[in-house]
Amino acid sequence: MNRSKVVVIKGKGVIDPAGDMARTKIVQMLSLGFRNLTGAREAGEGLASLFARGERIGIKINTIGGRKISTRPELSLSLAGLLIKNGQPDKNIVIWDRTNRELRDAGYSLSDSPTALKVFATDTSGAGYETEVFSHRNIGSLFSTIQSNFVTASISLAILKDHGLAGVTAGMKNYFGAIHNPNKYHDSHCDPFIAELFESGPIKDKHRLSILDALVVQYHRGPSFHTQWAERSGTLIFSLDPVAADAVGWRLIEELRSKKGLPSLKEEDREPVYLSTAEKLGLGRVGADSIEVIEDEI
Repeated sequence: MNRSKVVVIKGKGVIDPAGDMARTKIVQMLSLGFRNLTGAREAGEGLASLFARGERIGIKINTIGGRKISTRPELSLSLAGLLIKNGQPDKNIVIWDRTNRELRDAGYSLSDSPTALKVFATDTSGAGYETEVFSHRNIGSLFSTIQSNFVTASISLAILKDHGLAGVTAGMKNYFGAIHNPNKYHDSHCDPFIAELFESGPIKDKHRLSILDALVVQYHRGPSFHTQWAERSGTLIFSLDPVAADAVGWRLIEELRSKKGLPSLKEEDREPVYLSTAEKLGLGRVGADSIEVIEDEI
């Protein structure tokens, strides 16, 4: 059985002492990640293997944590820039999340131009949620029309964080921001809800790529920001397997917790069991022996 590939890219100097991100370095990290992930000689060739020309691409980010612990604008805008540079029409790309307030608080400038790169949220006029509930297993939710109607291909570009209930919030749980009632799905460590939501058609049929923003990792007391438990890791994690991406992110959190003398998530009864459920549903792989991790540095 072929193993799922996960690419881990470290960026030396990507975060300066003041906490600012070097956008040039981020572009280099993204390009190297795509080359390693796809086996292509150039980032553009790798992107072309993932997205057909003219697709409507949604970059789903996570901005609930405010400026200090949300998907960085330097990262999402650099990703959009790479897509545009390599032939995707800018008008067909949207960077999005739940609310415009959260986007602004995380440092984003909004735009809903029909002819340019879009940055806006579900609560934008003309977007909103579907009027009919989508039902799947234990899920019954209204989807954002950005995910259900505008997007034909989806990238989950999520911040990597510890989570008090789920254990880990990363690429799969990021899609809780695509529905109107994520508060309903936090019982039992968010299991099986994260896996079952991802399995639903509006997500599974469109998801192409997971990239975890582990530039700064909240490894304890998440999902809110606490500076004493936030590590400047300077890392990006890439995979076509959404479960494997999150599993490698989970292991990074565990490594940081161990390094700081903290108990494991299992010892705190917060192990992200939804990843095992996702594997049982055929969504990807979680075991270390079934994942090939490729590490590189720039």
